[in-house]
Amino acid sequence: MKMKALGIISAMMLSIPAMAVKVNVNTIEALQQAIGKAAPGDEIILANGIYTTTADITIACTGTATKHITIRAASALGAEITGNGGFMLASPAAYVDISGFKFTHRSNHTKTAPGTSFCRFTRNLFETTGDGEYLMLAGSDHQVDYNTFQHKNSMGRFIAIRGQGSQIAERIWIHHNYFNDFKPQTGNGAEALQFGLSGFSMSTSNSIVEHNLFEDCAGENELISVKSSGVTLRYNTVRNSKAQFTLRHGNYCNVYGNYFFNTPGLRIFGDHHLIFSNYFESCQTAITIGNGDGEVATGSLLTCHDRPDSVYIGFNTLINNKSNIELPERKNGLGATSVTVAYNIVQGGNAAATIKGTYPGAVWTCNYIYQTAGAGDMPAGTYQDVNPKLQKDKLGIWHLTKGSPAAAASKAAIPGIGWDMDGQPRTAPLDAGSDQLSAAPITAHALTATETGCFAK
Repeated sequence: MKMKALGIISAMMLSIPAMAVKVNVNTIEALQQAIGKAAPGDEIILANGIYTTTADITIACTGTATKHITIRAASALGAEITGNGGFMLASPAAYVDISGFKFTHRSNHTKTAPGTSFCRFTRNLFETTGDGEYLMLAGSDHQVDYNTFQHKNSMGRFIAIRGQGSQIAERIWIHHNYFNDFKPQTGNGAEALQFGLSGFSMSTSNSIVEHNLFEDCAGENELISVKSSGVTLRYNTVRNSKAQFTLRHGNYCNVYGNYFFNTPGLRIFGDHHLIFSNYFESCQTAITIGNGDGEVATGSLLTCHDRPDSVYIGFNTLINNKSNIELPERKNGLGATSVTVAYNIVQGGNAAATIKGTYPGAVWTCNYIYQTAGAGDMPAGTYQDVNPKLQKDKLGIWHLTKGSPAAAASKAAIPGIGWDMDGQPRTAPLDAGSDQLSAAPITAHALTATETGCFAK
């Protein structure tokens, strides 16, 4: 009877889940040991201080969807990781949250490897040293939010997204980060954010980059370089940067609700993209339709500048730009095909459109220009030269006003055009430009440094 009772007690003990624990550590060795033993729900807290690493800190523990493992500094940015190693997330790491650290170690040493998933970097400051990436993501379903990436003066990127084989990492969510001060470099490979490589470009990511702020970034000519398919760039703000958002390789990307100020704007290659509800003010160039030098669909190398085909550019507002909508020259260029330019408002600046390449099958319709240096190459009959009655709001952004001739420009809804620059839904009839007259709650706006990054309120 006694043995039976002991057996029952043992079985009951085995059925009781392990209690999550809080582990305080104050050395790199103790941190690594705690990570190696971590179980779902555990919280590992590194005491404030400066920690010099000689090798990477390996993270391969796994939490669960309801019980993440947390690795954090004792207070916000209180623990600095410097030296030769960073946080290396290795398979099968999952559901691990990393927060509150200041990363000043050697670049290329904080990464998520293929086979990792559902991990999160939040409220960290990245300022790593030397050439290479501040952060690289190769696993899927990761989240990077409210981090500050700053003061880079070397080759490499703030963030680089990779994958495995020919498949780009999937369902990455990058939001509310502050990218600040990337000094000009002399070579190619210094984007603030590089999403993939040409070898990943035919794979679909289904990832979202939203509500981030880019300021004073000039690493190279591309600020964000998208080299995969199925990426959404929305509600990001770019200020005083000398580099473009570029859809460089890949298809079926959405770019909407972004704010561009004093920057080269957006450049487009590839097929079936939707470009809408974006706001461009005082830009060197607002929208550049790439002049292709190859066609991937007919066998060109993935590294080519894939001719833009079936791209929709509509419902954008362009204010006082040196160049508004352009298709530049290219020797032996293939131009672009079946591009639609519709329901845009172009106010001020140089000619509304400058087209120096072939563009068969283009559709231009229902655009509005005002106080520009003429229509340029915008075809006659596809625009109205009329005051759209825009008015600045308290943030200095030009919005549509009641009674505008650009209101209700499209009587019917247009597939995929679902939101305006304020995050308000677009319901028929649709107003031209990036702003839809609406009483719906405003959920997006041009961002400032206090709203993003590790110091955001």
